[in-house]
Amino acid sequence: MMQILVVEDERKVADAIREGLEAEQYDVSIERNGDDAFVRINSDVFDLVLLDLSLPGRDGLDVLRAIRERNVRTPILVLTARDTLQDRVIGLNAGADDYLVKPFAFAELLARVRALLRRGAPGEIARLTVGSLTIDCMTRRVTRGDDQIELTTKEFELLDCLMRCQGQVVSREALAREVWKETSRSTSLDNVIDVHIARLRRKVDVDPSARLIHTVRGVGFVLNDGEP
Repeated sequence: MMQILVVEDERKVADAIREGLEAEQYDVSIERNGDDAFVRINSDVFDLVLLDLSLPGRDGLDVLRAIRERNVRTPILVLTARDTLQDRVIGLNAGADDYLVKPFAFAELLARVRALLRRGAPGEIARLTVGSLTIDCMTRRVTRGDDQIELTTKEFELLDCLMRCQGQVVSREALAREVWKETSRSTSLDNVIDVHIARLRRKVDVDPSARLIHTVRGVGFVLNDGEP
């Protein structure tokens, strides 16, 4: 069972995260201040750390820098209300593997947790399957049934993102961040994303009676074998 440490001083937030992750069969521990978290990360083995930056005692950013200086390579997902571009850059440069701004939807947190755990497990088979649709993440080959599907680079990345979040609604904001790598932009990418989704549907969902890509109006998209 994967071991996850949640470092969060807000009890309700920490308990909600633990409850959600334990429902997904993760083993979750909680620390509520930076000093205890630093000791725990250095003494125990975890597959992933969820680290708040605003902590009693040692600041989360100090914890992050200190454990990276000790060459602790455990994946770390920073959870914080600090949402400026500069704050994100500082956190990533300090050694964070990913950065999620509060408030966040648990579905997005779970998707990022899974992505970081996959990244930390190089022996995992790099193939994703939903229904009759399969993508090989190494060769970037996409098939549906016996038919091979030719995708552009961006279409493949978009499909990969949706498949890794199978059954979960992925917002346009999340797609802009994960596929287009946009964290701050003066103009929305919604139209661009909608165009790419439409193109992807024409290639993946040739049979309208067996659609995999669904729109959740006003929220985003979900890839699912059957109705969302």
